[in-house]
Amino acid sequence: MRVYVVVALILNVLSPCLAQVSLPNPPWLPPNASFGAAPSLGGYPNQHWTSLLGDLLYFYEAQRSGKLPNTNRVSWRNSSALDDGKDVGLDLTGGYYDAGDYIKATFPLSFTLMSICWGATDFGKGYDLANQTAYLDDMLRWGLDWLIKAGNQAHPNDNTLYVLVDAPAQDDDYWGGDIDIPLPRTSFQINATHPGTDVAAGTAAAFAACSNLYRNKGFNNTLSGPAALTNDTYADVLLNHAKSLYSFALNPNGGRLVYQKSVPVIAENYGSSGYGDDLAIAALFLAWATDSQDLHDQAVSYWTKYQVGSSGRVFNWDSKGPGIPILFTQVLKTSNSITGNLSNWQTAAEMYFDGIVEDNGSGRMTRGGLLYYNGDSDEASLNPALNAAMLLARYAPYASSTDKQSAYLQFAQSQVDYVLGNNTMSVPYVVGVNPNSPSNPHSAMASGGNDINAIDTNPVNTTYVLYGAVVGGPDVNDNFFDIRSDWPQTEVALDYNAPLLTLAAYSVMQTTVDPFYTSLKDGAYEKVKPKGQPCDAAIDQGCPPPRLSPGARVAMALGITIVGVILIGLAVYWYLLGQRYKNSKEQKNPKNTY
Repeated sequence: MRVYVVVALILNVLSPCLAQVSLPNPPWLPPNASFGAAPSLGGYPNQHWTSLLGDLLYFYEAQRSGKLPNTNRVSWRNSSALDDGKDVGLDLTGGYYDAGDYIKATFPLSFTLMSICWGATDFGKGYDLANQTAYLDDMLRWGLDWLIKAGNQAHPNDNTLYVLVDAPAQDDDYWGGDIDIPLPRTSFQINATHPGTDVAAGTAAAFAACSNLYRNKGFNNTLSGPAALTNDTYADVLLNHAKSLYSFALNPNGGRLVYQKSVPVIAENYGSSGYGDDLAIAALFLAWATDSQDLHDQAVSYWTKYQVGSSGRVFNWDSKGPGIPILFTQVLKTSNSITGNLSNWQTAAEMYFDGIVEDNGSGRMTRGGLLYYNGDSDEASLNPALNAAMLLARYAPYASSTDKQSAYLQFAQSQVDYVLGNNTMSVPYVVGVNPNSPSNPHSAMASGGNDINAIDTNPVNTTYVLYGAVVGGPDVNDNFFDIRSDWPQTEVALDYNAPLLTLAAYSVMQTTVDPFYTSLKDGAYEKVKPKGQPCDAAIDQGCPPPRLSPGARVAMALGITIVGVILIGLAVYWYLLGQRYKNSKEQKNPKNTY
């Protein structure tokens, strides 16, 4: 009880200083999908890009957990999960549901917030031009304030971070609205004796990146600079949490572990493949926030020690490696107090980007033009491509030649265009922005159904439009089936929206040309919608019959040969036996000859 009193007193003292940017009144609301079917009337900023940016932010409001404020814009959402944290005597209400169900997970949330803050630091003018800066502030604080709760920083001597709130035994069996979420919900933590180096460092990186944004601490050579939401007091709060969690991540007494070793239940959905990239990016964001040469050097040492450069094919919540050379470049290009080998980091960044643009890296292009990584793109194909496009757009101003800069931006635009409808399905993969948008996102809240055994038919039509949600995306053959139960293609998630949000902010600043989807004809998707069923982790009815391995084919061929030889041998044997019988009969009964 004393903890809650202390926290309440602190927040009461700080609340005037921590005040958010005032939300618009009346509130901005997403337009009907038909709005995205008509070309704009011109002007700057482009009305379709500003609307898309608003839609993408609105999605996060639909994903909120906890007690909803009176400024809530999503009329069909309810306050929910109001007992979160009671099992451990804490208030862990709030935050965001990660995807299409009701899990709250710290690792992907912290990556999402880091990514969005980094993007708003680079291309913040896009939010300002679109009149969406207040909603950006609102969205970030809803997540950051929950992470502060999850870090339990009221106990400065306790190294504790809550990494999951869920009802593991029931959640997988529940498909329904936000009022009847299964109870009890369990809170899972890491601590000094059960560490989680990756998630602690990843959360520190989020706090540090967002602290830089709120301090208006941008980089040279970016196109605009941070969004206009400067608040030094809030920046200080975030920076203090970043320092504390980074120290916790280093954990000299308890050792270093990936966090699923301490919280095994997390392994299936949100397990981590390593922590070197998390330590490196946390140290680097903190180095920039504090102008620390020592933290910069620590980031370099993690990059080398854990061979981060060789392990990152894609940029996502489990793999920050590809983004680190870009951040090194930005820091070294901008800082007057931090020094390092800038050319090495530019070379590392451009080797990675050239492999993408020249199609000789670990990814490959689908026939329809989507950057695809086997393994990483099989579930949520759009996410690796959008994250690559985001990094390309961010790095382009630092490219070593104008040709590279042009190539990077062109490739990034090609991926944005693909996601927004320039694909063989004629689908803009953002719910609600166009009549051809997906209509069956894998979202328990939005579906309106309550029968897990009839997800696709109860109800037939999704009850609520989940405006702004980026879905998983098509398969490797560019086919998209728009089936609610097919979660690899239709599920939504916090981190799916993050890169397109940054790219939309960039586009608001850079172009007056409409998003591609405004040129699509109504019903275009229905004309080319694939027949049959998908072949993926959720639905396998569309999979071809299993093919035998080469060894099995050799064994089968050998078996057929042996059987054939045996059959031929038996045939010869019976023939010879028949001839012998015939000859013996003729000898006993010779024919009369005249």
